[in-house]
This record gives sequence, C-alpha cells and structure tokens, in this order.
Amino acid sequence: MNPFSDNPLMTKADWMLRIVVDAKIHAGQPCVKGTRVPVSVIVGSVADGDSVEQILKSWPGLRAEDVRACLKYAAEAVKDGSILPLVG
Repeated sequence: MNPFSDNPLMTKADWMLRIVVDAKIHAGQPCVKGTRVPVSVIVGSVADGDSVEQILKSWPGLRAEDVRACLKYAAEAVKDGSILPLVG
C-alpha cells in the first residue's frame, strides 16, 4: 500500500507549508510545522527502514504528507548544496 497514493506529486510549495525553521524550536532545526519533530528524525527513521505507517504510529500528530515533506526538504537541501561535504 502506497501511503502517498492520494497525492502522487508534492510540489515545493506544498512541502514548504509543512516544514518550518524557528530559532525557538530545536535551536532552529527544520521541523514539521505545528510539532517539535525535526525533519532529521523523520529522514533518519526512513533511512533506518521504518515504514510511513511505523513513523505515523510513533508520532501520532503527523500525517503521511508530513513524512513526504521531510523527504522532499532533505532532497532539496542536498540538491542546493546545504549539506557539508564529507571529509574522509
């Protein structure tokens, strides 16, 4: 089951409404709007193999669209070079 099947395309305008950066919340880390859930936690959960359903169960205040917005935000951050290069 695809949790995003109701809305197969999320535009930049869509995800920008769901992600906020506020210096008063998690020291300015990007978070899901209306929550204190950082984008990094959601992206990390996906990277760890958690399904959208598992994430929503862990954070009942979130919706599937919030998870998608976090992933879109992360993709945009990487594309724009907002991530520091890894030095090995």
